[in-house]
Amino acid sequence: MSGWICCTPGRWPPARRSRGWPTARGPSPVSTGDFFNISEAQHPGVEATGASVGPAIAGGQTLKAAVPDGQRFGPALPPGTTTEDVFGVGTDGRARLDRLALDGSVRTPEARLPLGGLNQYALPVGSVGAFTTDWGGVSRVRATCGTDTDRAAPCSTDTYEVTVRGGRVVSAADTPGSGSISKGTTVLVGREGGAQQLRKLSTGDAVEVEHRLVAAGNGVPYRLALGGYPVLTGGRPLPGLDDTTSAVRTAVGIADGGRRMLLLALDGAPAYRSGLTIAEVAAAMRRLGSADAFSLDGGGSSTLVARKPGAKSVSVRNHPSGGAERAVPNGIGVFSGS
Repeated sequence: MSGWICCTPGRWPPARRSRGWPTARGPSPVSTGDFFNISEAQHPGVEATGASVGPAIAGGQTLKAAVPDGQRFGPALPPGTTTEDVFGVGTDGRARLDRLALDGSVRTPEARLPLGGLNQYALPVGSVGAFTTDWGGVSRVRATCGTDTDRAAPCSTDTYEVTVRGGRVVSAADTPGSGSISKGTTVLVGREGGAQQLRKLSTGDAVEVEHRLVAAGNGVPYRLALGGYPVLTGGRPLPGLDDTTSAVRTAVGIADGGRRMLLLALDGAPAYRSGLTIAEVAAAMRRLGSADAFSLDGGGSSTLVARKPGAKSVSVRNHPSGGAERAVPNGIGVFSGS
């Protein structure tokens, strides 16, 4: 078996239902992936982006970095975990858990600014973030709303946006815009201190933007990676896992030194909808043989799609709790190699 992760089925938006992803030969089991910016009830009039919380890599290409911990959607993170935690598959074909941090800069005629975000629906307060063609056409306003510790905090009133093409500033605006970004173009969005730095730029100024995701683990590059949070490492549940709140869950496990992957999606039918606690998910993944396990988006997003033996098309194998498949930004899949 060969594995793949679909980290942007198209660009943000639109998200896609899991059944629309499998195209390879074989059983093609697919589960939903990372938690994501599903709604903006806390900021009326601001468009939800549909972008995922954590880092994302597909085909070896860095797509995005993680939002601040306080800006994430989903249940509370277990102690000691962050939005930078990922499940990934390296170029060596081994699955592993890791942490991916953004390392980047914006070089201007006057300064070298740290890059605070890459294709994220939320930027750190006072930072500058970069948006590329992988962001798609959705509005960038949400990136300047909330704070590093409070997702519901008001949107910043001190923002600025600069468009860089061919290494030069070509336009600027007082507020973040929307619309597709052409290849080779980078839109820089600043809030508070970051906005003040961007206002120093003029049309024609030279600007160089660099970015990469740096792994906390070994040096094997990632071919595929997406966010969530670990619940089991080295065969042991993480301390402090929630053992009281039951819900429909999705998880991925790693066994046999990264050579085997296990996908778990709970059934959301009314008879089973009480679900499992996160502590119970960790215990279940260990019983199934996982040494490491990673929690993914659950609830109405929890979906498992597969092709039954002899079938020509895939079908949903569980019952989504919302009664239908939910469009989500990414997921994990497996296909048969040629």
